[in-house]
This record gives sequence, C-alpha cells and structure tokens, in this order.
Amino acid sequence: MSAEGDHPVPVSPVEQRVAALEAVLTERGLVPEGFIEESTRRYESETGPMNGAKVVARAWVDPDYKQRLLAEGTAAIAELGFGGPEGHHMVVVENTAAVHNVIVCTLCSCYPWPVLGLPPAWYKDPPYRARMVREPRALLAEMGCPLPGDVEIRVWDSSAEVRYLVLPQRPLETEGMTEAELAGLVTRDSMIGVARLSAGR
Repeated sequence: MSAEGDHPVPVSPVEQRVAALEAVLTERGLVPEGFIEESTRRYESETGPMNGAKVVARAWVDPDYKQRLLAEGTAAIAELGFGGPEGHHMVVVENTAAVHNVIVCTLCSCYPWPVLGLPPAWYKDPPYRARMVREPRALLAEMGCPLPGDVEIRVWDSSAEVRYLVLPQRPLETEGMTEAELAGLVTRDSMIGVARLSAGR
C-alpha cells in the first residue's frame, strides 16, 4: 500500500500480460527463477549504448577500423565482441558536415540491441516513425537537433533484415582525448541520429 500522498504507478494491459506470462512460465519450470530479471539486467548494464560508444570511439581513432566499419558493419562490430540477436546484419552510416543520418523503423521498432540496448519509448511511437520520414528536419529541430538548411538529411528505415547505426561526427577539440574518454562523449541519441555531439556533450 502506498504512503499517504503517493500515487501508484499505473500498469498497462501489456505489462499485466507480460507479468502473468512470466509467472506461468516460472511456475511451470519453463524459465529458471530469476532468468528474466537477469536478462533485463544484462540488457540494461552490459548490452546497451556503451557498446555502440566503444565502436564509435574506435572508428574515430583508428582509420583502418573506420573503413572496415563502413564497409562491413556486422564484422567490424564483432571485432569488438558485440553482436547477436537484433544485430545480425548491421550497416553503419557516417555523419559529415554535409550529411546527417537518422534511423527509424516505420513498420514496428526494429533496433540494433547489441550496440544500443533497449529502444527508447519515443522510437516506437507512431508519430516519430511517421514524421521522421515525412518531415525529418522539423522533427529533429523539435527534438533539439536543428540542422542548417544546406545539410542533407538521410533517413534509414530499419527492418528485420538490416539494422543501422549512425557514426556521429567527432566533436572538435577532442584531439588529446583517449579512446575511453571519447567513448564517454557518445550518446545513444547521437547513434540514432536525433542528436549531435560536442566536446561537452
């Protein structure tokens, strides 16, 4: 029971069904006790944007790796130990001064879990999926990523067959930073393409 003044967090019908399914699977011994919690923990702490950030930082400091990454994303990402379900076919697209890339999934919410972890809620929302295709410049501006009119915007539609990762531009004045420090600058949103990076993030 919640304390006075507290409001219980509403549980959606989908969350109720998931909880019921989890209880049945655990009760029947089809899923080991704690398996789902451990899987969730792994996706939140071990499989997430920090993996993609390491890929980006390596590309920034190693031109040969960057070339391999842009030519064959899946294999280059696997060099750093990342891959698996939802990341079997990865394509990496590079942001430049003239071109800005952004990822969407118009059919559902296909997303590169091995390098970005769980998708943000807004990525799955129909308005994002529809508007990013129709009016990407306006939507990016609303999301805090205004782009000059002369920058070309390329929208990449993820699918069950291929997932995309944006290679953001390396921020200026980061020449003396280590690879680990550079990785600390990289955000999930910059690898989706809805944000640009600065040395101060």
